[in-house]
Amino acid sequence: MGKLTGIKVVDLSQFLPGPMMTVMMADQGAEVIKVEPAAGDPARDQAPFDTYGDAEHSVWFANLNRGKSSVVLDLKSEEGKADLRALIADADVFVEGFRPGVMARLGFDYDAVKSVKPDIVYCSISAFGQDGALAHHPAHDMAVQALAGFLAVNDGADGAPVVPGAASADMAAGLTALSAVLMALVGRDRSGEGAYIDCAMFDSILPWCTHTAGSAIAGGDSPSSAAQRSLGGAAFYQVYETLDGLHVALGGREIKFARNLLTALDRLDLLPFAEAPAGEQGALIDFLRGTFARKTRSQWVEWFADKDVAFSPVLNFREALDEPHIAERGLWVDSEGGGKHIAPAIRFAGEEWHPAAVPSKNNKAS
Repeated sequence: MGKLTGIKVVDLSQFLPGPMMTVMMADQGAEVIKVEPAAGDPARDQAPFDTYGDAEHSVWFANLNRGKSSVVLDLKSEEGKADLRALIADADVFVEGFRPGVMARLGFDYDAVKSVKPDIVYCSISAFGQDGALAHHPAHDMAVQALAGFLAVNDGADGAPVVPGAASADMAAGLTALSAVLMALVGRDRSGEGAYIDCAMFDSILPWCTHTAGSAIAGGDSPSSAAQRSLGGAAFYQVYETLDGLHVALGGREIKFARNLLTALDRLDLLPFAEAPAGEQGALIDFLRGTFARKTRSQWVEWFADKDVAFSPVLNFREALDEPHIAERGLWVDSEGGGKHIAPAIRFAGEEWHPAAVPSKNNKAS
């Protein structure tokens, strides 16, 4: 029995932020009813695919929608509207991820849904929020990161922004929405009142810059990667190429790690550079670049095995998923009948978790 058993969620969201939020609820026992148009969630058709049980699903869709049921409703028809109102009547949470104004045009904005279920917790997830100059501006993750300042410091060696490896704005919104919904449910238990949550991807990712954008937050200039400790200006928070063209990372800025490594390399004379401000550690960065270039990645992994240094090889996803740590933690799981899932990060001691079934197009009812 999960922590959210007994909670019913009506979920109209698609793609990543909303489904990520509601799969975390489904993983903990919530009843999540995924309302889809006839074409289905677009993530269903995003390759690659794998076989889960008796059906083939995209890996993306399966991992973000397991444990949910699915129903196709035409929300432009009176029949579809009536069916949705029936689902809302005994729901605890309502989630939608459309552009601002769409739910009002369909007749299911917060006031309309609240009139059906007065204590509903209603969560809208959008790129820029329900009001403001950007409210109706179309955007997926990278455009939000660009406007929030994050893409400017996600730059390559030439200083030009590059496409980020993680959909951080999407994920920040999913986590923020989950937190807000759970807070609202706790508050409802105490007051009997529901809540409306305006969760914006932009608002959700912006606080994640506080450890890197301090100068800008204080009213000054924006930080540059080359002079910022967390963005590439520090020798011990840096990526280095190895002899075989692969890479390793030093990821601990505490001076003890610098002392340990430089002692092992017999270059403790360079320690003052590790203690210097970010952007003034060039001599140490150059030394480490030359040093790491003399061995292969696997040789460095072996060399660091007995060193107390925050060091990691830079792995691709295939290598990462095959690491023993993944198996030891049970983080890459076979579903019944085949197909792979990434296990939820939220797991409770003493409780087993197994991936639930994925809603199939063939099983959807109108």
